[in-house]
Amino acid sequence: MLFVGDDWAEDHHDVEVMDASGRRLAKARLPEGVAGITRLHAMIGQCLGDDVDVDVDDVAARVKIGIETDRGPWVQALVAAGYTVHAVNPLQAARYRQRLALSGAKSDAADAHMLADMVRTDSHQLRPIAGDSAEAEAVKVVTRMHKTLIWERTRAVQRLRHALREYFPAALAAFEDLDAADTLELLAKAPDPAAAARLSISQISAALKRARRRNTAAKATAIQAVLRAEHLGQSTVVTAAYAASVRALVALLVTLNEQVKALQGQVEAHFGRHPDAEIILSQPGLGAVLGARVLAEFGDDHNRYTSAKARKNYAATSPITRASGKKKTVAARFVHNDRLIDALMTQAFTALTASPGARAYYDRQRARGATYNAALRQLANRLVGILHGCLKTGTRYDEATAWSHHLNKAAA
Repeated sequence: MLFVGDDWAEDHHDVEVMDASGRRLAKARLPEGVAGITRLHAMIGQCLGDDVDVDVDDVAARVKIGIETDRGPWVQALVAAGYTVHAVNPLQAARYRQRLALSGAKSDAADAHMLADMVRTDSHQLRPIAGDSAEAEAVKVVTRMHKTLIWERTRAVQRLRHALREYFPAALAAFEDLDAADTLELLAKAPDPAAAARLSISQISAALKRARRRNTAAKATAIQAVLRAEHLGQSTVVTAAYAASVRALVALLVTLNEQVKALQGQVEAHFGRHPDAEIILSQPGLGAVLGARVLAEFGDDHNRYTSAKARKNYAATSPITRASGKKKTVAARFVHNDRLIDALMTQAFTALTASPGARAYYDRQRARGATYNAALRQLANRLVGILHGCLKTGTRYDEATAWSHHLNKAAA
């Protein structure tokens, strides 16, 4: 057996190879790219010796690699070569490092040694990189960028709100949605109080119509009245500076809106072509975008999760128990995949109106004294188990089957 520690950086990899006894066989700093991966293969081949069968399965069984990432061309090259690759969580690596160096000393070469020793002693505790398909990886790429742009848009809206509150409070009173098309159009035309007060009814109405608003006449009149009312403000030079900042934020939000819409089409297209899309879309509370996020973060390797409990633990919807002596506490998991838990909690909230069984389950948790968040998290946990069963058996969601156990308990 060979155990390889790979401490990666942007342009190089510090690598160490050790045997089952912990003896260092080789170490090197390899460049990123084809040249580096070729040298790594040569190092491993030299350490394995000439008597090793070149069968890929044999290599996979005899070489284990630890690296603190699960993506990128380098990792894909390691997997393609047939090695068993363990994506070590950086938090796990940091705790393991403390076992080897209490002084706090750290170097790239030492981290490579630590990772090699970690997979040598604790590989049974580490999760190998999942064998997700290229289709699932494509869904993951577009869904993550789509969500990232939505988060960026929210940050930009908050910055815009903060700026308007400092010099143009009338805009906050006049416009409900700062990222709406009509609001952005009017702020681009009139980013300061004086210019906004000169906006005519026809200009405001035209912007509302282009944004497909209803009751444009009444809304235009109300907006004009607010913009022409007296409000506290700033000096002329400070107002001009804020107006320039708002123009920049408005232009940024217009672009973000366009790209979010464009990426949503890509998300729906890639997700619609995936074999598991039909099963995922049958789940209550999941549409194309939310379903794509769930697929992207769970992956599509059906052998990755040995049980529904394992999937729930990965999703962080299941609780954790801390017990010591006579003291025992049950708490929510706060270390989790933010993107996945966000999608699952949104699904649970939507399922309250889409599924009678989900609603009844949630109401029972609330009747037992659970808070809103706790009850919603328990519902999300139950929905993850249902999804796992559907994916494992290749069947669509069925309301009666999904909640039959709980309905029987309630009847008893």
